[in-house]
Amino acid sequence: MATQQDPATVGAAPAALPLPVLYGVFLISGFAALVYQVVWQRALFALYGVDIASTTTVVSAFMLGLGVGSWIGGVLAADSRRSALLWFAAFELGIGAFGWVSLPLIHHVGALTAGASGPATFALTFGLVVIPTSMMGATLPLLVSHAVRHLHNVGKSVGMLYFVNTLGSAAAAILTAVVLLRDYGVSHTLRIAVACNAVAGIAILAAWLVARLRGAK
Repeated sequence: MATQQDPATVGAAPAALPLPVLYGVFLISGFAALVYQVVWQRALFALYGVDIASTTTVVSAFMLGLGVGSWIGGVLAADSRRSALLWFAAFELGIGAFGWVSLPLIHHVGALTAGASGPATFALTFGLVVIPTSMMGATLPLLVSHAVRHLHNVGKSVGMLYFVNTLGSAAAAILTAVVLLRDYGVSHTLRIAVACNAVAGIAILAAWLVARLRGAK
């Protein structure tokens, strides 16, 4: 006997996107994330100094933000009424928007808080990066959710997405330090990351629309 679908879920999840699209987009996303980390760490170190305390503060703030975002992404991915792909695209575009204004924002906050204590520095650093790093952390569970729903293979979905994201991050860590910052400077390097986020977000939106149109036929 046929079951009646909840109207709220109708059309919420289009057909599975081609795996090369998912993998390519997440590779680009991982590349952009590490570019931001390197550039933002450099900007924050310029404000607060480079020593064990400041390095630990900056890295801990990044990791905490990614952890919070991973939890948020898991919650959103569990809601079948909303497309995980649309959330992913929104977060990618949001990361890019923050990246576009991030350097002036960091410099402005740093100028206002020069000489702050250790706990205050951590709070300020976390406050600066918590929104973009949370969006970064949310992307993996969102894409994994989409892949698992359509591939029905958790191991393959998590493994391959994590692999391509890490590959993009590794490439960014090397290229940013060795090529991008040297040849293009901080501002232009940041714009490259912003462009990567825009490409990832728009590509997922376009692929989602195509899948919806094909599913409607």
